[in-house]
Amino acid sequence: YGLPLDISKEVLIPRPDTEVLVDQALPYVQSLGNCRVLDLCAGSGCIGLALASQAPQAHVVLGEFSDGALRISRRNALTGRVIPMTVNALERPDRALGEFHCIVSNPPYIPHGDIPGLDHSVKDYEPHLALDGGEDGLDFYRSISEKWKEALAPGGRLYFEVGIGQADNVLRIMRTQGFGDIQVVKDHHDIPRVVFGTLCTEL
Repeated sequence: YGLPLDISKEVLIPRPDTEVLVDQALPYVQSLGNCRVLDLCAGSGCIGLALASQAPQAHVVLGEFSDGALRISRRNALTGRVIPMTVNALERPDRALGEFHCIVSNPPYIPHGDIPGLDHSVKDYEPHLALDGGEDGLDFYRSISEKWKEALAPGGRLYFEVGIGQADNVLRIMRTQGFGDIQVVKDHHDIPRVVFGTLCTEL
């Protein structure tokens, strides 16, 4: 999306897989017009910034827990419509954050025990905070689906990037938390990479 991003060892290096997440969320965000979007576990902010650059009426919060990553995202946020904020995705959202029409997230999803066996290009150069998804790699998907739906407007959408082999589990997690119309989208290598759904409104 042609954004001049500042990247360092403080954040996960954006990869082509993440373009699929942006490609899926962007038409929805554009259709909303004036809206609020949360990029949760934002890292460098590349997802939220790409959405903001292509959806000029969207106001985007880059939610990130790492101080180092927040410094990077602040340098990358070149528009007043994008605000980096300290946010812990594993805790319930502060009500002061308000309500969002869309939440997008590429959270840490590597199972804890798999990190020592990762390729050196990843293990030695990527911050482990951005990789470690807990015992089974699904901790952030559970927390965000359960706790952060409180910050999602009824009928709003939640978009996730997922690791290899995780799509079905993430779909089930979202369904359990009241999301419907759940879809799984494959990446350029035919791997299920994005899972998204709509927060159902109670009748």
